[in-house]
Amino acid sequence: MSKVSVIMGSDSDLPVMQEAIDILKGFDIEVEVDIVSAHRTPEKLFDYGKNAHTRGIKVIIAGAGGAAHLPGMVASLSPLPVIGVPVKSRNSIDGWDSILSILQMPGGVPVATVALNGAKNAGILAAQIIGSSDQCVIDKITNYKEGLKLKVETASKNLNI
Repeated sequence: MSKVSVIMGSDSDLPVMQEAIDILKGFDIEVEVDIVSAHRTPEKLFDYGKNAHTRGIKVIIAGAGGAAHLPGMVASLSPLPVIGVPVKSRNSIDGWDSILSILQMPGGVPVATVALNGAKNAGILAAQIIGSSDQCVIDKITNYKEGLKLKVETASKNLNI
């Protein structure tokens, strides 16, 4: 079974990152969750980045606030796709520092970046990456998107203007 790893720089990021965990579990994708701080546990970061692919991980979702070095550092060490989630933290500049730190990666070190606090979309994107080689997951994503469509159609029909 394919696994997605959801990591964050601090446990204060968990309320945001929980949306990625929940959506992945909803698609029956195995999820590993950990705290890996780029600044406070650099040795753990290096070990994690270099070895995640050897443990069956297929996609990494990395959330970080403030200077937000975690997604980029992991991407520099790992051959796996990394999805960065900028987190609006208590020490951030309205989240812009996190967004730009994750978004503005140098050539050769890509990080797919979702919206500020956009962990749900990171989970969906990770599922789509897994689904590109797993028909069961792609069927679940197709059903999920059909549900989104039906929700909008129902809301449209129920407009009382």
